[in-house]
Amino acid sequence: MTNTSEKSYSKLQKYINILVLGAVGGTAFFLPYIRYFLFDGQLVATGITATQSGLLLTFHTIINVILYIPGGALADRIEPKKAIAISLGGTALLTFIYALTLNYTVSIMIWIALSFTTTFVFWTSLMKTIRIIGTEKEQGLMYGLYYGAQGLFATIVRTSAMAAYNTAYTGHTGTDAEITSGFVRAVITGGVFTVIVAVAIMFLLRVDYSSAKAGDASSFNLRDCGKLLTMPVVWIAALIGFIGYGFFTSVSYFTPYLTAVRGLSAVDTGFFGIVRSYGTLMLAPVGGLLADKVFKSASRWIAVAMLILAALFAGALIMPSGVSQGVVSVYTLIPGIVAMMMYSQVFVTISEAKISRTMTATVIGIMSIIAFLPDSIYHPLFGSWIDNFAGDGYVRIFTFLIISGVVGAVLAFIFLKINKRNLMNRSKSNAE
Repeated sequence: MTNTSEKSYSKLQKYINILVLGAVGGTAFFLPYIRYFLFDGQLVATGITATQSGLLLTFHTIINVILYIPGGALADRIEPKKAIAISLGGTALLTFIYALTLNYTVSIMIWIALSFTTTFVFWTSLMKTIRIIGTEKEQGLMYGLYYGAQGLFATIVRTSAMAAYNTAYTGHTGTDAEITSGFVRAVITGGVFTVIVAVAIMFLLRVDYSSAKAGDASSFNLRDCGKLLTMPVVWIAALIGFIGYGFFTSVSYFTPYLTAVRGLSAVDTGFFGIVRSYGTLMLAPVGGLLADKVFKSASRWIAVAMLILAALFAGALIMPSGVSQGVVSVYTLIPGIVAMMMYSQVFVTISEAKISRTMTATVIGIMSIIAFLPDSIYHPLFGSWIDNFAGDGYVRIFTFLIISGVVGAVLAFIFLKINKRNLMNRSKSNAE
C-alpha cells in the first residue's frame, strides 16, 4: 500500500484529525459507560440495582459481539466520516431519550440500540480512519495519541456533566429527588456534547479515503478467518486483550468502593472516577513509549503492567482502615494510570506477531469479540457481589483482579515465547 497519508496531510492537519477523532471517542461512549462515574446516581435516579446496571452492559456487549464483523464489512462500503457522524447523531438521540424516560425496560432497549450507534459501522470506521491518517511507522504513535486525546475530551465532557449534576444539590449529599434531577442534567449535558462533535467532525476532519478502497488492508476478509483461527498467537493475543480490557473497565469499581467502604460522598467519588477512568487515558502515549523504547515489546510491557496491577489491587485490599480518605482516593488513581498505559497497547500485539496487513482488520474483529467480553461478564458478576455482600463484595472483586493480573502476565510471556519461535522459523524458512 502506498504511503498516501504521508503525502496527503500536513503535520498540523494530521494532529487536528487525531484531536477530532479523540473528541469522537471521548463523547460516543458517554452513555453506555455512564456507570463508570455516576454509578450511585444512576441507581438512585432509575431505581435499579447494581446487578441490573451491569446487565445493561451485558445486553450491549452481546449485540456488539454480533455486530463487529458485519459492521466492518459494511463500513468498507460507505465513507467512514459520514458513518461516524451519523452514528454520533444516533447516540445523541438515544441519550436524550434516556434522560426523558429513566425507565429500566426502556434502558435495555436503549443500550441495545447503542450497539448500533457505537459499534456497528462506527467502531471499524473510527479505527480505519486512525490507521489511514498515519504512516506504517506511525501506527503506535497514532493510536497512543488517539487514546490520549480521547482521555482529554472524555474528561472534559464528564467533568462538565458532573458540574451539571452538582447544580441540583442544595446540601453535601443530596436527596433522592436532587440526585435524580442532577443525573438527568448530567445525561443531557453528555447528549449536547455528542451533537456538537457530530457537527464538528463534518467540518474539521480532513481525511483522504482513496487509499482505503477495495483491497485495502483495513477491510474485513471472512476468508482469512479460518487461517487466523488456527494461529495460537491470535487466541493468546485475544485473551490478553480480554484481561487487559477487564482491567481497563474494572478500575471504575474504585468509584463505588470509595463511597461504600471509605465513606466518600458520591460527588467526590464521581470526580475521582472521571480522572481514573478517563483522565488517565491521556497517559496512553507514555504506554506506547514504554513498550517501544524501554521494553522493546508491547507484550513484554503488558506482562509487567499486569503484575503491577495485581500488586496494586492487593495493596488496596490490605490498606488499613485508618488511612485518610485523601490518601486512599489518590492511591486508587495509580491502578487507573497503569491500566490505561497498558490497555493502549493490547492491539499492538497484532503488529508484533507480524500478521499480514491484509488480515489486520479481520484479526481485530476476532480479537474484539473476545477482548470486550468483560462488559457482559464482569459487570453482572461484580454487581451481584456488591448487591449480596456489600463492602465485602469489593474484596471478591479485587481478589478476582489480582488473579487476573497473574494469569494475564503468564499469557503475555507465553505469547512472547511462541511469537519468538514463529519469527525464528519464518526467518529460517526465508533463508532456505
